[in-house]
Amino acid sequence: MQIQLDDYRLGAAVASDLVNTAAEVMVSTGDRLPDTTALARFLAGHGLVPDAGDPTPADVRAVHGLRRELRGLLERPDAAATAALTVPAGTGPGLRRDGDGRWQWQVASRPGAPLVDELALVTGTALLSVLRTLGADRFRACAAPDCAGLFVDTSRAGRRRYCLPEVCGNRVNVAAHRARRRTPH
Repeated sequence: MQIQLDDYRLGAAVASDLVNTAAEVMVSTGDRLPDTTALARFLAGHGLVPDAGDPTPADVRAVHGLRRELRGLLERPDAAATAALTVPAGTGPGLRRDGDGRWQWQVASRPGAPLVDELALVTGTALLSVLRTLGADRFRACAAPDCAGLFVDTSRAGRRRYCLPEVCGNRVNVAAHRARRRTPH
């Protein structure tokens, strides 16, 4: 897997979205990565193409383990533990020239690296960048009641409140609207 990392947003979004696929977050729908098809769809949705090809059942189990590890890091940000994610994958980030000759940060795993190592490298590099540039206070729990989601706020203003704004934010706004309509003027 090789991706351009002009900034840390892609990897932070992958980490946040991966954590929020767990059954403990998606209570009504259950685990959102139960099988190889769902994992392939998740990767494609983030523009990630693993070097090893299509995910296997072993990849799904390993990614579930990474998901638990990432959840722990989003709950308690730790630079050393986050850096450890990037070690097994090999080459790590580096400056390379793109097709137009511009220098770009790139994350490249060693050839033949397992899918989980590639994902760990992408997410670990991004989370380290967030810790360094924005700080640990950007690792947050969802503000929606009864939501166990976590996310990394990479927004410019740093005011994001919900793990899935289109779901949790909408749910809170609808509830507030209904409460206002029930209250007599």
